[in-house]
Amino acid sequence: CKLCRRVEADPDICGRKCEHQGICAHEFCLFFANGLYREDMRDGVPFEHVRRKIKQAKQKNCFVCGKRRASITCRGMGCDRSFHLPCAAEAGCITQYFPQYRSFCWEHRPEQTVEATPEENTVCIICLVPVEEKKTYGTMVCPACKRTWFHRHCIQNQAIQAGHRCFCCPGCHNEYRFRAEMLTMGIRIPRLPAWESPRAYSALSERHSYCDGGWSLCPGGTEQPEAEGPWQLLLSSSCTAEGTHRRCSALLDSTESWEYDGC
Repeated sequence: CKLCRRVEADPDICGRKCEHQGICAHEFCLFFANGLYREDMRDGVPFEHVRRKIKQAKQKNCFVCGKRRASITCRGMGCDRSFHLPCAAEAGCITQYFPQYRSFCWEHRPEQTVEATPEENTVCIICLVPVEEKKTYGTMVCPACKRTWFHRHCIQNQAIQAGHRCFCCPGCHNEYRFRAEMLTMGIRIPRLPAWESPRAYSALSERHSYCDGGWSLCPGGTEQPEAEGPWQLLLSSSCTAEGTHRRCSALLDSTESWEYDGC
């Protein structure tokens, strides 16, 4: 990514990779880049604006990792701290995943205003591990019931799994007030739950595509099946999770099915 400098980054935080004319950037790295996103841009962000923002980001260093191309700057009054999106959580920064896509450093980030303190030995309602003794960046509470405590990373994972429609307080099940508070506190709530993602079941449509013979005889290797002939790949008729080239299992060209011994 030209903005966060990460080859691999958490897609739940940075979003999908977008590539155009040889430039690659994460979806939310673009949204949070200073001044790049505007609500009145109905046709998306002009590519020239992206180029300009990448060039400008080269002049700024991330206050977390120290590297360049920090395109996100704290919205706190008079604050000039800049950082990369993947570095935000490491430094206790908050990024708000809704228009206007504002970001705040650890000093100027919003805090939960609800008056609540966890009782002794209170555990996270999600992972059942004890929470801290008070509200912090990593320990949060439901603003509605004031008694349901959880870790930031736990509630973030639940938001990803549930999606906007089903996301609610895991204790009192409050929806509107809970969602609004979590968004303000930097929790990303996707429109669709993880199990409805277009990529969620992509693996189910993949066909076994290589020979499982211990010593494949195919000159092209185990992953080079042909449409017909001795190197045609036959899948086990029972499980379709094992495959063999005709020649590797000494099968005749007239053989139409094959059964793996382990099925």
